[in-house]
Amino acid sequence: MTKILIVDDSKFSQKITYSFLNQYLKNIEFVFANDGQEGLEKFTETQPDFMIVDLLMPKLRGQDLIEKAKQIDRNANVIVLSADVQNRVRDVVEKMGVLSFINKPLDEKKAKEICDIIGTGSCGR
Repeated sequence: MTKILIVDDSKFSQKITYSFLNQYLKNIEFVFANDGQEGLEKFTETQPDFMIVDLLMPKLRGQDLIEKAKQIDRNANVIVLSADVQNRVRDVVEKMGVLSFINKPLDEKKAKEICDIIGTGSCGR
């Protein structure tokens, strides 16, 4: 079973992400974290196959979470899902080795893109 950690300080965004992905992906276990610090703790505890990270969060920014996660596991599979669209931020994050940088809001097309990256089950195509 594939494990996905969703790290976002917005419960609404967590629910939207879960709803879209759960619709397309099969045999997935979802784990949730409400801020970057909790995300790091859950990343360490649960060792997810994929981590979907917002960048703008309290306690530990998404960018710092990605950096720390990559120190723990340099092959960590990270997908950024964020409303932060500054080009310099995007460039820095992409150089950290993330699988994809997807702009919020999440919609069906973007959810299918995430599904294709994760690559399990049917992506509705």
